[in-house]
Amino acid sequence: MSTNPRARAWLHVRADALRRNLAAVRSAIGPAPRLVPMVKADAYGLGVAETVLALAPERPWAWGVATVEEGVELRGLGVREPVIVFPPLVPELMPAAVEADLQVCVSSLPALRAAADAARRLGVTVSVHVDVDSGMGRAGFDWRETSAWGPAVAELAGEAGVRWVGVFTHLHSADESAESVHEQWGRFQEALAGLPGQPEDLLVHALNSAGAFRAPDCAAGAVRPGIFLYGGRVGPGQPLPEPVVSLHARVAHVREAAPGTTVGYGATHRAGRPERWATLPIGYADGLPRALGNRGSALLGGRRVPIVGRISMDMTVVDITDAPGVGVGDVATLVGADGREEITVDEVAGLAGTISYEILTGFTRRLPRVWTGLDGS
Repeated sequence: MSTNPRARAWLHVRADALRRNLAAVRSAIGPAPRLVPMVKADAYGLGVAETVLALAPERPWAWGVATVEEGVELRGLGVREPVIVFPPLVPELMPAAVEADLQVCVSSLPALRAAADAARRLGVTVSVHVDVDSGMGRAGFDWRETSAWGPAVAELAGEAGVRWVGVFTHLHSADESAESVHEQWGRFQEALAGLPGQPEDLLVHALNSAGAFRAPDCAAGAVRPGIFLYGGRVGPGQPLPEPVVSLHARVAHVREAAPGTTVGYGATHRAGRPERWATLPIGYADGLPRALGNRGSALLGGRRVPIVGRISMDMTVVDITDAPGVGVGDVATLVGADGREEITVDEVAGLAGTISYEILTGFTRRLPRVWTGLDGS
Protein backbone atom coordinates (compact mmCIF):
# COMPACT_ATOMS: atom_id res chain seq x y z
CA MET A 1 0.00 0.00 0.00
CA SER A 2 1.36 3.40 -0.98
CA THR A 3 2.04 5.87 1.81
CA ASN A 4 2.42 8.76 -0.63
CA PRO A 5 -0.59 11.08 -0.05
CA ARG A 6 -0.19 12.36 -3.61
CA ALA A 7 -0.34 8.95 -5.26
CA ARG A 8 -4.03 9.10 -6.25
CA ALA A 9 -5.88 12.31 -5.38
CA TRP A 10 -5.40 14.95 -2.71
CA LEU A 11 -6.15 18.44 -1.44
CA HIS A 12 -3.27 20.88 -1.19
CA VAL A 13 -3.82 23.47 1.56
CA ARG A 14 -1.61 26.55 1.89
CA ALA A 15 -1.21 27.81 5.44
CA ASP A 16 0.47 31.01 4.26
CA ALA A 17 -2.57 31.93 2.16
CA LEU A 18 -4.86 31.20 5.09
CA ARG A 19 -2.88 33.60 7.26
CA ARG A 20 -2.85 36.31 4.62
CA ASN A 21 -6.61 36.08 4.22
CA LEU A 22 -7.00 36.59 7.96
CA ALA A 23 -4.62 39.55 7.71
CA ALA A 24 -6.84 41.01 4.97
CA VAL A 25 -9.83 40.85 7.30
CA ARG A 26 -7.81 42.52 10.03
CA SER A 27 -6.77 45.27 7.61
CA ALA A 28 -10.41 45.90 6.68
CA ILE A 29 -11.72 46.23 10.24
CA GLY A 30 -8.74 47.82 11.98
CA PRO A 31 -6.81 46.67 15.05
CA ALA A 32 -9.45 47.13 17.74
CA PRO A 33 -12.06 44.40 17.09
CA ARG A 34 -11.17 40.91 18.22
CA LEU A 35 -10.95 38.07 15.72
CA VAL A 36 -12.99 34.90 16.11
CA PRO A 37 -12.07 32.60 13.19
CA MET A 38 -14.81 30.12 12.42
CA VAL A 39 -13.31 26.62 12.39
CA LYS A 40 -16.54 24.62 12.42
CA ALA A 41 -17.00 21.57 10.19
CA ASP A 42 -13.34 20.60 10.54
CA ALA A 43 -12.32 24.12 9.51
CA TYR A 44 -14.60 24.10 6.46
CA GLY A 45 -13.30 20.66 5.54
CA LEU A 46 -9.60 21.50 5.48
CA GLY A 47 -8.52 20.11 8.86
CA VAL A 48 -9.10 21.88 12.13
CA ALA A 49 -5.84 20.86 13.81
CA GLU A 50 -3.72 22.29 11.01
CA THR A 51 -5.92 25.38 10.67
CA VAL A 52 -5.60 26.24 14.34
CA LEU A 53 -1.84 25.68 14.14
CA ALA A 54 -1.64 27.93 11.07
CA LEU A 55 -3.70 30.77 12.57
CA ALA A 56 -2.47 30.63 16.16
CA PRO A 57 0.44 33.04 15.47
CA GLU A 58 -2.17 35.66 14.51
CA ARG A 59 -3.45 35.50 18.10
CA PRO A 60 -7.21 35.13 17.62
CA TRP A 61 -9.25 36.03 20.68
CA ALA A 62 -11.49 32.98 20.32
CA TRP A 63 -12.50 30.19 17.93
CA GLY A 64 -16.01 29.55 16.59
CA VAL A 65 -17.54 26.08 16.26
CA ALA A 66 -20.97 24.59 15.61
CA THR A 67 -21.08 21.56 17.91
CA VAL A 68 -20.00 20.57 21.38
CA GLU A 69 -17.91 17.78 19.86
CA GLU A 70 -15.99 20.30 17.78
CA GLY A 71 -15.31 22.38 20.87
CA VAL A 72 -14.13 19.36 22.83
CA GLU A 73 -11.81 18.48 19.96
CA LEU A 74 -10.23 21.93 20.14
CA ARG A 75 -9.69 21.51 23.87
CA GLY A 76 -8.05 18.16 23.11
CA LEU A 77 -5.71 19.94 20.71
CA GLY A 78 -4.58 22.17 23.56
CA VAL A 79 -6.55 25.30 22.59
CA ARG A 80 -6.75 27.60 25.61
CA GLU A 81 -8.52 30.57 24.03
CA PRO A 82 -12.29 30.87 24.35
CA VAL A 83 -14.22 28.43 22.17
CA ILE A 84 -17.74 29.58 21.25
CA VAL A 85 -20.47 27.13 20.20
CA PHE A 86 -22.80 29.24 18.08
CA PRO A 87 -25.93 27.17 17.24
CA PRO A 88 -28.52 26.55 19.98
CA LEU A 89 -27.80 23.49 22.11
CA VAL A 90 -30.39 21.00 23.25
CA PRO A 91 -30.45 20.77 27.08
CA GLU A 92 -28.84 17.32 27.10
CA LEU A 93 -25.65 18.75 25.56
CA MET A 94 -25.29 21.68 27.93
CA PRO A 95 -23.40 19.82 30.71
CA ALA A 96 -20.77 18.57 28.25
CA ALA A 97 -20.30 22.07 26.89
CA VAL A 98 -19.94 23.57 30.34
CA GLU A 99 -17.59 20.84 31.52
CA ALA A 100 -15.31 21.48 28.53
CA ASP A 101 -15.26 25.22 29.35
CA LEU A 102 -16.97 26.12 26.09
CA GLN A 103 -18.77 29.42 25.75
CA VAL A 104 -22.38 28.79 24.73
CA CYS A 105 -24.82 30.89 22.74
CA VAL A 106 -28.39 31.07 23.99
CA SER A 107 -31.50 31.86 21.96
CA SER A 108 -34.18 31.34 24.60
CA LEU A 109 -34.77 31.60 28.32
CA PRO A 110 -34.96 27.80 28.74
CA ALA A 111 -31.55 27.49 27.10
CA LEU A 112 -30.10 30.10 29.43
CA ARG A 113 -31.64 28.28 32.39
CA ALA A 114 -30.16 24.97 31.17
CA ALA A 115 -26.72 26.55 31.01
CA ALA A 116 -27.07 27.98 34.50
CA ASP A 117 -28.30 24.65 35.89
CA ALA A 118 -25.42 22.75 34.30
CA ALA A 119 -22.87 25.18 35.72
CA ARG A 120 -24.41 24.95 39.18
CA ARG A 121 -24.37 21.14 39.17
CA LEU A 122 -20.75 21.07 38.03
CA GLY A 123 -19.66 23.80 40.40
CA VAL A 124 -18.19 25.97 37.65
CA THR A 125 -19.02 29.16 35.77
CA VAL A 126 -20.47 29.13 32.26
CA SER A 127 -19.84 31.97 29.83
CA VAL A 128 -22.81 32.83 27.61
CA HIS A 129 -23.44 34.91 24.51
CA VAL A 130 -27.00 36.13 23.93
CA ASP A 131 -28.18 35.63 20.34
CA VAL A 132 -30.40 38.42 18.98
CA ASP A 133 -32.41 37.62 15.86
CA SER A 134 -32.30 40.71 13.65
CA GLY A 135 -33.64 39.04 10.52
CA MET A 136 -31.96 35.67 9.98
CA GLY A 137 -34.85 33.88 11.65
CA ARG A 138 -33.05 30.64 12.53
CA ALA A 139 -32.40 31.31 16.18
CA GLY A 140 -32.12 34.10 18.71
CA PHE A 141 -34.30 36.41 20.76
CA ASP A 142 -36.54 38.63 18.61
CA TRP A 143 -35.03 42.11 18.31
CA ARG A 144 -38.52 43.65 18.40
CA GLU A 145 -39.41 42.15 21.77
CA THR A 146 -36.47 43.10 23.98
CA SER A 147 -38.80 44.49 26.64
CA ALA A 148 -40.38 41.03 26.94
CA TRP A 149 -37.26 38.89 27.24
CA GLY A 150 -34.55 41.38 28.24
CA PRO A 151 -35.29 41.63 32.00
CA ALA A 152 -35.46 37.85 32.34
CA VAL A 153 -32.14 37.45 30.51
CA ALA A 154 -30.54 40.05 32.75
CA GLU A 155 -31.86 38.24 35.84
CA LEU A 156 -30.70 34.78 34.77
CA ALA A 157 -27.38 36.07 33.45
CA GLY A 158 -26.77 37.71 36.81
CA GLU A 159 -26.99 34.46 38.74
CA ALA A 160 -23.99 32.88 40.39
CA GLY A 161 -22.24 30.53 38.00
CA VAL A 162 -23.21 32.50 34.89
CA ARG A 163 -20.98 35.02 33.17
CA TRP A 164 -22.63 37.08 30.45
CA VAL A 165 -19.75 37.74 28.08
CA GLY A 166 -21.31 38.56 24.72
CA VAL A 167 -24.30 39.54 22.62
CA PHE A 168 -24.45 39.04 18.87
CA THR A 169 -26.51 38.71 15.73
CA HIS A 170 -26.20 36.88 12.38
CA LEU A 171 -26.23 38.65 9.01
CA HIS A 172 -28.38 37.16 6.27
CA SER A 173 -27.26 38.99 3.10
CA ALA A 174 -23.89 40.60 3.73
CA ASP A 175 -22.55 39.04 0.55
CA GLU A 176 -25.20 40.92 -1.44
CA SER A 177 -25.38 44.45 -0.05
CA ALA A 178 -24.14 46.83 2.61
CA GLU A 179 -27.72 48.08 2.99
CA SER A 180 -28.84 44.77 4.45
CA VAL A 181 -25.96 44.83 6.92
CA HIS A 182 -26.82 48.32 8.11
CA GLU A 183 -30.50 47.44 8.36
CA GLN A 184 -29.75 44.49 10.61
CA TRP A 185 -27.16 46.51 12.51
CA GLY A 186 -29.79 49.18 13.24
CA ARG A 187 -32.20 46.54 14.53
CA PHE A 188 -29.45 45.04 16.64
CA GLN A 189 -28.58 48.43 18.13
CA GLU A 190 -32.25 49.02 18.91
CA ALA A 191 -32.35 45.74 20.80
CA LEU A 192 -29.13 46.56 22.67
CA ALA A 193 -30.50 49.93 23.73
CA GLY A 194 -33.41 48.22 25.46
CA LEU A 195 -31.43 45.40 27.01
CA PRO A 196 -30.96 45.89 30.77
CA GLY A 197 -28.19 44.62 32.99
CA GLN A 198 -25.42 44.62 30.41
CA PRO A 199 -21.93 44.09 31.85
CA GLU A 200 -19.49 46.88 31.11
CA ASP A 201 -17.19 44.54 29.21
CA LEU A 202 -19.94 42.88 27.15
CA LEU A 203 -18.56 41.80 23.77
CA VAL A 204 -20.78 42.91 20.88
CA HIS A 205 -20.32 41.11 17.56
CA ALA A 206 -22.17 40.86 14.26
CA LEU A 207 -19.91 40.75 11.21
CA ASN A 208 -19.00 37.67 9.20
CA SER A 209 -16.47 37.60 6.35
CA ALA A 210 -18.67 39.51 3.91
CA GLY A 211 -19.79 41.97 6.57
CA ALA A 212 -16.19 42.79 7.48
CA PHE A 213 -15.64 44.16 3.97
CA ARG A 214 -19.14 45.54 3.30
CA ALA A 215 -19.56 47.42 6.56
CA PRO A 216 -16.38 47.60 8.65
CA ASP A 217 -17.98 50.46 10.60
CA CYS A 218 -20.13 47.79 12.27
CA ALA A 219 -17.17 45.73 13.45
CA ALA A 220 -17.93 46.51 17.12
CA GLY A 221 -16.07 44.30 19.58
CA ALA A 222 -15.37 41.25 17.44
CA VAL A 223 -15.63 39.87 13.91
CA ARG A 224 -16.26 36.24 12.94
CA PRO A 225 -14.53 35.52 9.59
CA GLY A 226 -15.27 32.22 7.90
CA ILE A 227 -15.40 31.45 4.17
CA PHE A 228 -13.01 34.24 3.14
CA LEU A 229 -10.27 32.67 5.24
CA TYR A 230 -10.55 29.45 3.25
CA GLY A 231 -10.51 31.07 -0.17
CA GLY A 232 -14.23 31.55 -0.88
CA ARG A 233 -15.46 34.82 -2.38
CA VAL A 234 -17.74 37.05 -0.34
CA GLY A 235 -19.80 38.83 -2.95
CA PRO A 236 -19.54 41.05 -6.03
CA GLY A 237 -17.24 44.01 -5.75
CA GLN A 238 -15.52 42.72 -2.64
CA PRO A 239 -11.82 41.87 -2.24
CA LEU A 240 -10.84 38.48 -3.57
CA PRO A 241 -9.36 36.02 -1.10
CA GLU A 242 -6.09 34.34 -1.86
CA PRO A 243 -6.70 30.73 -2.97
CA VAL A 244 -6.06 28.37 -0.08
CA VAL A 245 -7.12 25.00 -1.49
CA SER A 246 -6.33 23.13 -4.68
CA LEU A 247 -7.63 19.70 -5.68
CA HIS A 248 -5.52 17.28 -7.68
CA ALA A 249 -5.64 13.76 -9.08
CA ARG A 250 -3.17 11.71 -11.11
CA VAL A 251 -4.01 10.32 -14.50
CA ALA A 252 -4.48 6.59 -14.00
CA HIS A 253 -5.39 5.49 -17.53
CA VAL A 254 -5.29 6.87 -21.08
CA ARG A 255 -7.19 5.47 -24.07
CA GLU A 256 -8.04 6.26 -27.63
CA ALA A 257 -11.78 6.59 -28.32
CA ALA A 258 -13.07 5.99 -31.82
CA PRO A 259 -16.01 8.10 -33.08
CA GLY A 260 -19.23 6.83 -31.52
CA THR A 261 -17.55 5.45 -28.38
CA THR A 262 -19.51 6.23 -25.21
CA VAL A 263 -18.26 6.85 -21.69
CA GLY A 264 -19.73 6.65 -18.20
CA TYR A 265 -23.01 5.60 -16.67
CA GLY A 266 -25.90 6.40 -18.95
CA ALA A 267 -23.51 6.83 -21.89
CA THR A 268 -24.11 10.59 -21.74
CA HIS A 269 -21.05 11.43 -23.84
CA ARG A 270 -20.34 9.97 -27.27
CA ALA A 271 -17.11 10.71 -29.12
CA GLY A 272 -17.89 12.82 -32.15
CA ARG A 273 -14.39 12.40 -33.60
CA PRO A 274 -11.34 10.37 -32.76
CA GLU A 275 -10.78 11.39 -29.12
CA ARG A 276 -8.25 10.67 -26.42
CA TRP A 277 -9.54 10.22 -22.89
CA ALA A 278 -7.79 10.21 -19.51
CA THR A 279 -9.28 8.58 -16.43
CA LEU A 280 -8.75 10.31 -13.10
CA PRO A 281 -9.14 8.20 -9.93
CA ILE A 282 -11.43 10.66 -8.19
CA GLY A 283 -15.20 10.90 -7.97
CA TYR A 284 -18.16 11.98 -5.94
CA ALA A 285 -17.07 9.75 -3.04
CA ASP A 286 -14.17 12.19 -2.71
CA GLY A 287 -16.49 15.17 -2.85
CA LEU A 288 -16.11 16.06 -6.53
CA PRO A 289 -19.67 17.13 -7.39
CA ARG A 290 -21.48 14.73 -9.69
CA ALA A 291 -23.13 17.75 -11.30
CA LEU A 292 -19.81 18.55 -13.03
CA GLY A 293 -20.29 15.68 -15.45
CA ASN A 294 -20.25 17.03 -19.03
CA ARG A 295 -19.99 20.54 -17.56
CA GLY A 296 -16.82 20.91 -15.56
CA SER A 297 -13.16 20.95 -16.46
CA ALA A 298 -9.75 19.93 -15.23
CA LEU A 299 -6.33 21.41 -15.97
CA LEU A 300 -3.58 19.27 -17.48
CA GLY A 301 -0.33 20.66 -18.78
CA GLY A 302 -1.64 24.18 -18.33
CA ARG A 303 -4.70 23.54 -20.52
CA ARG A 304 -8.38 23.18 -19.75
CA VAL A 305 -9.76 19.78 -20.62
CA PRO A 306 -13.48 19.02 -20.39
CA ILE A 307 -14.98 16.41 -18.11
CA VAL A 308 -16.86 13.95 -20.32
CA GLY A 309 -19.62 11.64 -19.20
CA ARG A 310 -21.01 11.33 -15.72
CA ILE A 311 -18.73 11.53 -12.71
CA SER A 312 -18.70 8.16 -10.98
CA MET A 313 -18.20 7.40 -7.32
CA ASP A 314 -14.47 6.79 -7.87
CA MET A 315 -13.58 7.87 -11.42
CA THR A 316 -13.81 10.88 -13.69
CA VAL A 317 -12.93 10.99 -17.38
CA VAL A 318 -11.56 14.03 -19.20
CA ASP A 319 -11.09 14.61 -22.93
CA ILE A 320 -7.38 15.23 -23.56
CA THR A 321 -7.60 15.25 -27.37
CA ASP A 322 -6.38 18.85 -27.46
CA ALA A 323 -3.77 18.35 -24.72
CA PRO A 324 -1.02 16.35 -26.40
CA GLY A 325 1.60 14.68 -24.31
CA VAL A 326 -0.60 13.84 -21.32
CA GLY A 327 0.23 10.45 -19.89
CA VAL A 328 -0.35 8.17 -16.94
CA GLY A 329 0.94 9.71 -13.72
CA ASP A 330 0.47 13.31 -14.80
CA VAL A 331 -1.23 15.57 -12.27
CA ALA A 332 -4.65 17.00 -13.10
CA THR A 333 -5.95 20.04 -11.23
CA LEU A 334 -9.69 20.19 -10.59
CA VAL A 335 -9.55 23.22 -8.29
CA GLY A 336 -6.58 25.55 -8.45
CA ALA A 337 -4.11 26.91 -10.98
CA ASP A 338 -1.91 25.31 -13.62
CA GLY A 339 0.11 27.77 -15.65
CA ARG A 340 -2.12 30.65 -16.71
CA GLU A 341 -5.32 28.69 -16.26
CA GLU A 342 -7.25 28.53 -12.99
CA ILE A 343 -10.40 26.84 -11.73
CA THR A 344 -11.65 28.50 -8.57
CA VAL A 345 -13.72 26.87 -5.89
CA ASP A 346 -16.45 29.41 -6.67
CA GLU A 347 -16.41 28.40 -10.35
CA VAL A 348 -16.88 24.76 -9.35
CA ALA A 349 -19.69 25.77 -6.99
CA GLY A 350 -21.44 27.76 -9.72
CA LEU A 351 -21.31 24.86 -12.17
CA ALA A 352 -22.63 22.53 -9.49
CA GLY A 353 -25.46 24.89 -8.59
CA THR A 354 -24.28 25.46 -5.04
CA ILE A 355 -21.91 27.63 -2.96
CA SER A 356 -18.23 27.40 -2.09
CA TYR A 357 -19.07 26.42 1.49
CA GLU A 358 -20.69 23.19 0.31
CA ILE A 359 -17.84 22.36 -2.04
CA LEU A 360 -15.18 22.78 0.65
CA THR A 361 -17.05 20.94 3.37
CA GLY A 362 -18.00 18.21 0.90
CA PHE A 363 -14.46 16.98 0.33
CA THR A 364 -14.39 13.65 2.11
CA ARG A 365 -11.84 12.06 4.39
CA ARG A 366 -10.69 9.84 1.53
CA LEU A 367 -8.74 12.82 0.19
CA PRO A 368 -5.48 13.42 2.07
CA ARG A 369 -4.99 17.04 3.12
CA VAL A 370 -1.46 17.99 2.18
CA TRP A 371 -0.53 21.19 4.04
CA THR A 372 2.39 23.46 3.23
CA GLY A 373 3.65 26.54 5.07
CA LEU A 374 2.61 25.45 8.56
CA ASP A 375 6.06 26.33 9.82
CA GLY A 376 5.62 29.90 8.62
CA SER A 377 7.83 29.43 5.58
